[in-house]
Amino acid sequence: MKIGLLIAPNEHSANPADLARAAEALGFESLWLPDHSVMPVHTATPLPETRPGEGGIPDIYYHICDPFVAMAMAAAATTRLMLATGVLLVPERNPLLAANELATLDRFSGGRVILGIGAGWLREESEILGVDFAHRWTQTREYIAAMRELWARDKASFEGRYVKFPPLRCYPKPARKGGPPVVIGSKDKNALRWVARWGDGWCPMFLTPVQLKEGLDKLRAECAAAGSEFSRMDITIMRRELRGARAEVQAVLKHYAEAGAHRFVIMMLDSGLRPEHYAAELRRLAALYV
Repeated sequence: MKIGLLIAPNEHSANPADLARAAEALGFESLWLPDHSVMPVHTATPLPETRPGEGGIPDIYYHICDPFVAMAMAAAATTRLMLATGVLLVPERNPLLAANELATLDRFSGGRVILGIGAGWLREESEILGVDFAHRWTQTREYIAAMRELWARDKASFEGRYVKFPPLRCYPKPARKGGPPVVIGSKDKNALRWVARWGDGWCPMFLTPVQLKEGLDKLRAECAAAGSEFSRMDITIMRRELRGARAEVQAVLKHYAEAGAHRFVIMMLDSGLRPEHYAAELRRLAALYV
């Protein structure tokens, strides 16, 4: 089982280069960076995965750094660590600029980028950034298709509902043919269909091993219907830290591996990895997971 970390560096934490360097040295496979460019002060949309009456959006969401900049810093400080968006809110980004940024990062990191994607859950944020919120997954699919055209072709053009451009050049190309793998982070009722039809993997949050296995059984069926290869899918489960000592943690990881997960990502959004604490905290996690 590959072990990743989802960390949200901010003005109070250790910087991304130091976090990445330490994570790689301890044997972590990947570093995942979330994405919230701006956050409205006043919102009515509830935070996903919470019950009614459980409060508003945690303060950490208002202090998330730009993932591309953080990933570039992490890439420069490491040689093996995979660098992932966890997840990039695709329809909030200009797809031409994002394609160039991701290709540049993949090229100069030696093909170490994983494009974990979402479409956004906070309506107020999305609409400020020009998202057609009611159809945000349609917009996301089109943006990804446009990016792939730019990554694959010497002279790329695109004609869609949300993005159109005449023949143009976009360099450098990603290190990997076709570009970084697109791993969809959603539990929407249609998510597994999207994964099978135009994704390269699935990275849901908070599922139990039983729930993950049920989801992967459905994904296998969707792949058969779409004529895609289930075996090529990159399967990641994201969860907050597991309870218990190493033996207990390893037992849970084994259950996830048996369910079909290739990677377990520890979500540390609210951990506060300050400069004086991050090294000890990462050593503690490595002793449990790696």
